[in-house]
Amino acid sequence: MTKQLTVMHVNLAKGFRGGERQTELLITALAKHFDVKQIVACRGDSPLRNRLKEVKNVSFLTANHQLDGHLSAPRVDVVHAHEAKAVHWAYLHKLIRKTPYILTRRVDTPIKDKWSNTQSYQHAFARVGISTLISDHIRDKGWGVVEQIPSTLAHLKRNKEEGEAFRSLFPGKTIIGHVGALVDRHKGQKVLIDAAAKLATSHPEFQFVLFGSGADEDELKAYSGNLQNVTWMGFKPNIGDYLPFFDLFAFPSRNEGLGSTLLDVMDAGVPIIASNVGGIPDIILDQETGLLVPPNDSDALKNAILSLHNDQALQQSLVSGATRRLSNYTPKKMAERYLALYKKAQ
Repeated sequence: MTKQLTVMHVNLAKGFRGGERQTELLITALAKHFDVKQIVACRGDSPLRNRLKEVKNVSFLTANHQLDGHLSAPRVDVVHAHEAKAVHWAYLHKLIRKTPYILTRRVDTPIKDKWSNTQSYQHAFARVGISTLISDHIRDKGWGVVEQIPSTLAHLKRNKEEGEAFRSLFPGKTIIGHVGALVDRHKGQKVLIDAAAKLATSHPEFQFVLFGSGADEDELKAYSGNLQNVTWMGFKPNIGDYLPFFDLFAFPSRNEGLGSTLLDVMDAGVPIIASNVGGIPDIILDQETGLLVPPNDSDALKNAILSLHNDQALQQSLVSGATRRLSNYTPKKMAERYLALYKKAQ
């Protein structure tokens, strides 16, 4: 009889953002499709605890920082580090308990040449990048074999009544939606606001509707000033209710590891305009699954919005192309790829 594989996932983040959502999706898909015992090492106040509490064969280990939880951790076959602090935790755990580990890098910034990074990356069984750019960044360091496993769409639940109520707030408008943490140096909301300002007079039918919260919320709201064509909706945990009711989706990121939000927008059947930066071109193939524009260029974004708005055939073509590409980005596909790595590492 084959021994059941035991995996410890490590995510020491305080909040719940894209990386934590992908951690949750992977754990849930592994539990649904494969016979795997899973332990989640996370902070005592991690949102992952509540979100995963009903998933079968999942238990938790409290690790509030990189030095915490090692001695009380049960024996496992492999550790999977899901973010930067977790990578250092996994390296220390290997020193203490001799457990092999893999790591996933989700950000597209170059890795700093610190001793701790060199050691923790070199001693991993495998290094995973979620996009071509991130994988190349890791390969450039020469620290060992690098795999590329993209993030997944979430198959978000949709409440049609909630979505229709949202749509009714903007009668007669073309809704240009955006979803992202309100951190301009990352998500580039000021570029979108600048585009909105340039279209306010010529195209009053456009309404730019932004979802999310973050450190720059007050600054961004002040930046949009008195623009009547910009609406702030705040953070919505049920964002899947709203996505299908966008007419277009704008994603003007200044940097992006992959942009997994785009996968959920594609799944909702909404045409996309996104920055040609980071890992976004892995998902958005220009003129095939969306339109790509240069980052930090509000004129290019404005022109792309106008072009796509005026071309219904192109909208349908992009939605069809996006739908075909989504088969590469399902939770089960991601789980299969990681499971193969776990088995090699144990």
